[in-house]
Amino acid sequence: MSKTLVAYFSASGVTKKLAENLASAIGADIYEIEPQVKYTRADLNWMDKKSRSTIEMNDLSARPAIGPRVENMEQYDVVFVGFPIWWYREPSIIDTFMEAYDFTGKKVIPFATSGGSGMGDSSRNMQKLAGGAKVAEGRRFTARASAEELRSWAAKWL
Repeated sequence: MSKTLVAYFSASGVTKKLAENLASAIGADIYEIEPQVKYTRADLNWMDKKSRSTIEMNDLSARPAIGPRVENMEQYDVVFVGFPIWWYREPSIIDTFMEAYDFTGKKVIPFATSGGSGMGDSSRNMQKLAGGAKVAEGRRFTARASAEELRSWAAKWL
């Protein structure tokens, strides 16, 4: 029997709700990827070229520091990683998370929220950062995804 974790980053609460619903639907542990320095509303203003999120997303080497670590990551065989789509890819804090752990032998399944943007290169990016893992092609969900939709999608990875 594999042990499953749903790890997520949420800037506005939409991805948090989806991650909580997914974890509940599949009986997984949950972990919030928290930035050491919280994002303010101004930080998230993608229309401002000087906002923190814009600067991070324009610098592919940016690695925002994350707060508390996942305890005993080695116990998980399957890790769902959730995030909002920013600039057609995963936020830089997800890159920090992927580099912070040894995912060797684990299945990593990205999932995202977005008003309309697709996953872009997120899965490929995450695979490069998690050598030794099998990173699945991710899926974007709307904020209103049902527990049954999430359970049905996740079943193929469990």
